[in-house]
Amino acid sequence: MSNHIPKIVVVGGGAGGLELVTKLGKKLGKKGKAQVTLVDSTHTHIWKPLLHEVAAGTLDSHEDEIEYLGQANYSGFRFRLGRMDGLDRKNKQISVAPTLNSEGVEIIPRRSFDYDYLVISVGSISHDFGIKGVREHCLFLDTTKQAEVFQSKLLQTYLRAHTQGKPLDAGQLNIAIVGAGATGVELSAQLHEVSHLLTAYGLDEVNPQDVKITIIEAADRILSGLPKNISDATLSELNKLGVNVMTGERVVEVTDKEIITESGNVIPAAIKVWAAGIKAPEFLKDIDGLESNWMNQLVVRQTLQTTLDDDIYAIGDCCACKWQGHDENVPPRAQAAHQMASHVYKSILNRLKDKPLPEYEYHDYGSLVSLGRYSTVGNLMGNLSRGSMMIEGLMARVMYLSLYKMHQMALFGPFRVAMLSLSHLFRRSVHPKIKLH
Repeated sequence: MSNHIPKIVVVGGGAGGLELVTKLGKKLGKKGKAQVTLVDSTHTHIWKPLLHEVAAGTLDSHEDEIEYLGQANYSGFRFRLGRMDGLDRKNKQISVAPTLNSEGVEIIPRRSFDYDYLVISVGSISHDFGIKGVREHCLFLDTTKQAEVFQSKLLQTYLRAHTQGKPLDAGQLNIAIVGAGATGVELSAQLHEVSHLLTAYGLDEVNPQDVKITIIEAADRILSGLPKNISDATLSELNKLGVNVMTGERVVEVTDKEIITESGNVIPAAIKVWAAGIKAPEFLKDIDGLESNWMNQLVVRQTLQTTLDDDIYAIGDCCACKWQGHDENVPPRAQAAHQMASHVYKSILNRLKDKPLPEYEYHDYGSLVSLGRYSTVGNLMGNLSRGSMMIEGLMARVMYLSLYKMHQMALFGPFRVAMLSLSHLFRRSVHPKIKLH
């Protein structure tokens, strides 16, 4: 029994999952103390808060993506391509669906993987709340592929308008974004910048003023999960950019050409984006008897272990963990996934040494919202009597960029991050500011 090498399986290579397997691989995998495996349905990783930039075309996903196989080789873990769709807790196995190519031909058969410790980190997907027409007519930004589809459709729409040789049809360049959380707000600012960049790169038959960007939000203010002063400052910036913000408007139907709200407003739009809510993937709902909530999230204790199985952890957007001292769960943010990954890393090391398990406590360091090159606003949490301090402008922009650098540091270490930063600067000096194909 003492010769048994523990098998640690992490499902989902998002921010938390990839950081966790990287740390476990370096600490245990390289030394042969454990077999660490990452299972993900895609080949590459992009930090999810950057997906709105991929969608707008201001970030080329192929330049910033991380190859899982390359990271595995560098960090001492194994990568296996596939989508988890089942769990056998009695035999401690996960089931992974067959992988098909673009023609629908099976290239990898159904497989199962044994585990001693399982960490589920599959993130979240958009929640359409069953509203009529959303799935059929809206674009989503849950994955890199979806963001690239959006960017392609955006460019095609501009090219068609540029070459059609007649006045624009009503709503032909209108973009409607449902949901005024960070994703919706940041995307609107990026799209405003894109409308000016495309004109500068020669698509001058389209006037930037022809592009009408509308944000539709059911709550009474944008960024409702953040302090009101942040919402107000962001709204002021969006107004300066000419973004039409509609709050207190609940969408009841989406058609091919328009969005209809409960109050009877009709918003014509050629491109419609749904960013109004999230839930965990459907396969997690009551998977092999594990406790889940109405959002399909796995309910966990303060150790981040699932309530019914000590050997299964859940981290990131797909877990429901009580926020100590609050009447709500830990919010689905990148900083929470980062902290959870660090916690589970320590927890697994402690279990291998028969030491007590630590309890997870979420630390909110504030939130930042980037409006592209125009502005960044946010708040920093600290040991302040009134809770937080609002920041904006250059300082906020630097802090926002540093969040991504922290993620890169967890994956690559300081030297490689410095080299990546230099490489990025050189690329920016010779490449267009926007992806043009």
